[in-house]
Amino acid sequence: MAKFTNENGKLLVDGHEVIKGWESYSGWYWFATEKVQTQDSAMGDGSVIHGDTIWYGLVQGFEEEWGDFSEGELKRIKSVWPIKEIDLPYAGRRA
Repeated sequence: MAKFTNENGKLLVDGHEVIKGWESYSGWYWFATEKVQTQDSAMGDGSVIHGDTIWYGLVQGFEEEWGDFSEGELKRIKSVWPIKEIDLPYAGRRA
């Protein structure tokens, strides 16, 4: 399990500062630690998300894993919302 720490009001996961975070009603969390790129992302339904931001970070889903994820795709899911900056240092599932 990833190690969550707070330093000077900032959330760090395995020593990486979290820039942005999202959570869902299903208990999933996405923690962005690095902006990878901005791109137009083609979705499986044939639509395109223009100017989509791709982030690298930790996802706490069924399993925990580090990797890239799409902010545009998260915005399309009604049960996912951004974590407020004031709440971010306390977010996520912890051991």
